[in-house]
Amino acid sequence: MALATLTRFGFLFLVFCSAYSMTAQKTVCNHQSYPPPDKDKVDTVVIDLDLEPEERWKDITLKKKPEILALAKEIKNFTSFIFDGKLFDYVDKFLPILMRSLPDPYGREIKGISSATGIPLGEILLFNIFYELTVACTSIIAETPSGKLFHARNLDFGLFDGWDVRTNTWAMAEALRPLVLNFDFQRKGKTVYITTGFPGFVGAFTGFRPGEITITMNSRFSTAGGKIGLLEWIMGERDSHWTTFLVRNVLDSGVGFDDAEKLLSNTKTLAPCYYLLGGNSSGQGMIISRSRTKSLYPLSMDQGKSGWYLLQTNYDHWKNPLIIDDRRTPGNECMEEMTQTNVGFKGIFNVLSTIPVLNKLTSYTAIMHVSTGEVRTYRRYCRDPCFPW
Repeated sequence: MALATLTRFGFLFLVFCSAYSMTAQKTVCNHQSYPPPDKDKVDTVVIDLDLEPEERWKDITLKKKPEILALAKEIKNFTSFIFDGKLFDYVDKFLPILMRSLPDPYGREIKGISSATGIPLGEILLFNIFYELTVACTSIIAETPSGKLFHARNLDFGLFDGWDVRTNTWAMAEALRPLVLNFDFQRKGKTVYITTGFPGFVGAFTGFRPGEITITMNSRFSTAGGKIGLLEWIMGERDSHWTTFLVRNVLDSGVGFDDAEKLLSNTKTLAPCYYLLGGNSSGQGMIISRSRTKSLYPLSMDQGKSGWYLLQTNYDHWKNPLIIDDRRTPGNECMEEMTQTNVGFKGIFNVLSTIPVLNKLTSYTAIMHVSTGEVRTYRRYCRDPCFPW
């Protein structure tokens, strides 16, 4: 056990040294990654909101059951040292008791996923908790010279959740990529909103209501973090909203930019986070930095350095980012090099393809064009030499 622990910390030390060394290198902005190969393009599937919540995810989770099981295996491998390998015994026994506290329709959707796949209910709930608390990201809202808005993000997931020495990758990120899909939520056959995510996870990190608003959610690292909120929820305090459920609530509510800003700013959440909110009119972009109870130093598009874009990673915009995880500086440098004239699918995709903005944790890049209702999502792979995160 001591040897395994030493090896783990030794590996992390080497990774930190590597990251520090790469941070010191000059940013080389990517200009040649778009368009990516067709094989990396993510499919879109319909989620029928007219169905009962238990039925909505049945078809797609059955289709993706092998990939969901592969992800479950990785989570079990990573947590095998907890409670002498019996963590999932406790998960399967006790987490289902908490299901009744989840708000509709999310608890019922999770129950339906468990029933359709045969995966224990506690494990499906655990997957949703993992996603809720451990996402690192880079999000961008940018405006064209004519006032059209694009909203994009890299989703990075799986930090320290198991390094595969054979492939030189994070095992969790590798297991997630085959699961990435766009979900077209419809009522009466018409699109209400679209999200990008993973079957088995019912919240939303990335989504938009065509012609109206766009939202991305990034984790915010804080000592008063989501684990405290989760513990309170387990202990019976249920006045907080799950951060990713709130995104779906806002998208489903039909509210416009101003009311969406109020909801994302003022609703008590389970965890600190950053919401990037975009609208469909010139200047409608906002970084909402959240504690669990309030918004901190909101930053609008016109308050940004350039006035035509906002970029957010996982660190407060009014503070310096962690030196070994500075995706903000190269992201901003490449946005400035791109210039406002080149805002669009190609320009933003290339910025999000620049190392370390693109890194070994990146599962997907999604770019939303709110006025046309188009989203282009691609699975991402960062080949060596590449930043570990």
